[in-house]
Amino acid sequence: MTTRALNSADRGQGPYLWRFTPLQRTLHALVIASFFGLVLTGLPLHFAQAGWARVLVGLTGGVEGAGIIHRLCALITFGYFTTHLVSLARKLRRGGGWKRVLWGPESMVPQPRDFRDLVQMFRWFLGRGPRPRFDRFSYMEKFDYLAVFWGVAIIGASGLLLWFPEFFARFLPGWVFNVATIVHGDEALLALSFIFTVHFFNVHLRPGKFPIDLVIFTGRATAGYMREEHPLEYERRLAAGELDQLVAPPVSRTAYLWSTVLGFASLGLGILIIGLVLWAVLH
Repeated sequence: MTTRALNSADRGQGPYLWRFTPLQRTLHALVIASFFGLVLTGLPLHFAQAGWARVLVGLTGGVEGAGIIHRLCALITFGYFTTHLVSLARKLRRGGGWKRVLWGPESMVPQPRDFRDLVQMFRWFLGRGPRPRFDRFSYMEKFDYLAVFWGVAIIGASGLLLWFPEFFARFLPGWVFNVATIVHGDEALLALSFIFTVHFFNVHLRPGKFPIDLVIFTGRATAGYMREEHPLEYERRLAAGELDQLVAPPVSRTAYLWSTVLGFASLGLGILIIGLVLWAVLH
């Protein structure tokens, strides 16, 4: 097996194992595309006094063009959010049960173990204990997931109020729209700040991941990667005899090239946006 040093999911021995389904990878791609579209067209309104805001508006087709792109990306956001909820409902209908979907080892809902892992991680930082061993999703990944889930709900709801003010004004008082304007902008700023700093660091820039982790793009990682990043999941599937079912072929050269380009482009653009925000805040 050829080791590709850039992608941390390619490091380690053993066969490739599937980690994410095509649907999960597609939804993540839609999250990336729509999020960048929303940020690039909405951020100039939040920092209209900055010189780069006029440049961004010009690049997105002016005020009218930016508005069209923003609404199109909003529709994509509602689309992937609804698709995700439907996929969860289908898991329940197929017999997964609430306990497995919301409280099992593959659940994205925080559980008591996640809080213990958080404490243990800080103990590990200070040299007071071993590194915590994670199952399918660590507390960091669950926090990322809930941040997006919360953000889509809050930003989406406030955005709908601002998109269709005439309709909602029929049964809502005027002050609600003032609140929605503040919530929509500030929550969006919080979301982009979190994604482009905390999320990028945890997923790509921390030791062991640097400079990038393409597992969400390719859908697969080596067995060595799984033993290091998600040892409890690896051991659980090994004991259940499920590893053979997860063996995946190596990523094709074309798919790997596109994953690398898109991954680094997203990483670079996100860091650039954080720089623009800091410039606007400090000047």
